[in-house]
Amino acid sequence: MKILLINPPRSPENNILKYAPEAAIRFIHKKLIGPPLGLLTIASAVRDHDVWVFDSKGEYDLNPSTPPLRELVRDLIEQYHPEVVGVTVITSEFNDATTICEVAKEVNPAILTVAGGLHATLLPLDFAGTNVDIVIPGQCPHLFRLLIEAKEKGLPFESVPGIFLHGNGTFKKTAGRIPDWDPVGDDFLKIDRQHLKKWISTYKVGKSPFPSTYVYTSLGCPYKCTFCSIWTQFKGAYHQRRVESLLDELQSIPEYPVVRFADANTVVDMEFMNHLFDRIVEEGIKKTFVMDIRADVAANHPEIIEKMAQGGLKVVICGFESFRDEELKRYKKKVPAADNQKAIEVFHSNGIMVRGNYVIPFDYGDDDFKALAEYSQANPVVYAGYTILTPMPGTVYFKQIKEQIIDHDYNKYNFFNAVTRTNLPYEEFHRRVGELWLIKKGEDVI
Repeated sequence: MKILLINPPRSPENNILKYAPEAAIRFIHKKLIGPPLGLLTIASAVRDHDVWVFDSKGEYDLNPSTPPLRELVRDLIEQYHPEVVGVTVITSEFNDATTICEVAKEVNPAILTVAGGLHATLLPLDFAGTNVDIVIPGQCPHLFRLLIEAKEKGLPFESVPGIFLHGNGTFKKTAGRIPDWDPVGDDFLKIDRQHLKKWISTYKVGKSPFPSTYVYTSLGCPYKCTFCSIWTQFKGAYHQRRVESLLDELQSIPEYPVVRFADANTVVDMEFMNHLFDRIVEEGIKKTFVMDIRADVAANHPEIIEKMAQGGLKVVICGFESFRDEELKRYKKKVPAADNQKAIEVFHSNGIMVRGNYVIPFDYGDDDFKALAEYSQANPVVYAGYTILTPMPGTVYFKQIKEQIIDHDYNKYNFFNAVTRTNLPYEEFHRRVGELWLIKKGEDVI
């Protein structure tokens, strides 16, 4: 069976970039770089079939003159003649993902269209009224495989448990017990990055001459920050991969000298991380590692940061979120603001470049921006990111301020656009956020 899996393009909406002062523009994120691990995992689950993974993000990065999405997808369908088209969906790419399915149906109404990913997990009923036939929530490689088997054998899709079938303008979840699936253990699927060989030159971050890839060491998150959708996606569970599995994957990707650990929080289990980096050194694995680490982890466990630095850790993304304890408590971050300064000291003392991220509430006024600017200047990091506290659908924060949302265009739900009324005038608010991006030690972007 021919299966086409498409990674949708990035949302172009970025009002921080649009209203930022000229000097700040080159530092502000224009794109997030990294291969679609989810689609690669799905491809591995049905590797016995004729599977083609297409990364439209990589395609537009590789060739900016690539035709608009509708034309691009039409050409792909007519070239490949798939029987199934699958898309992975985050909120800001919802519109383009459903457009991909719409075009597939226009070319051939018999194509089965399937959506998965974060948005499909948290809000499967959002796909009602689109050209998506089936929504599969959660960690679903085994369910996708069952779906393909059902299609191949001519069985009713109702025989596949735990998926959402489109009918009569809405979606209905199928009954039955979902088979057990351990994505970090016995059921871990090795992915084939050869699917992405065409775009490898585009997977470079900042001024690095080397391509980077994602490797996940865990799924889920044990913390429950109100603005985050990762823990809600996994219902608060946290799943750690096995050390030997990670070593095997790291050794299998010599073409990627830079590895970004694609976890919500890479360092949760200290014993695990100590063992992992002992083994990385023992095996002689030489990689530049990038990972997300909480400020309190670095502040309270400087010894693990030192060990990881010796094993190749060079860049850390650290969610400072705020410089005020009351705001951090409101977000349920469970990290005192003082840990931000301690973490910076620990990282810098180990030669680690820090990407410190702050989220800006929509009610910030002039005094708030000045106070944050003073704090950031007093605690500078090599890379800095200042984004907008966005009520992402499916999060606790979304439920808290749902009635205050005035912009429901999903393209803007990427942390670069205010979707509520702002305390300052709209353009001024985004300009002030853009100004903050100038407060950093380095001259590169990550």
